[in-house]
Amino acid sequence: MFEHNQSCTSLDVQVQVFTVSGKLVKTINETVLSQGFRNDPIQWNGLDDYGQKIGRGVYLYNLKIKTPDGQTAEQIERLVILN
Repeated sequence: MFEHNQSCTSLDVQVQVFTVSGKLVKTINETVLSQGFRNDPIQWNGLDDYGQKIGRGVYLYNLKIKTPDGQTAEQIERLVILN
């Protein structure tokens, strides 16, 4: 889930999950229609791009958002997998 300042806009969203050493684990691309300033959660089943369950530990994810008029925003955060 994320907050933004583009109410009632179609947003292209990309989430990339990386190991702390920088290896790309998963890429999720979605187009979402925002109803307000907060989007519904982006679903992920915990599998990597090859269909394998990722191990527990600390990962980084990069959230990239692009509006129809070309504006972009990007944020990197930590993700902890417990099981």
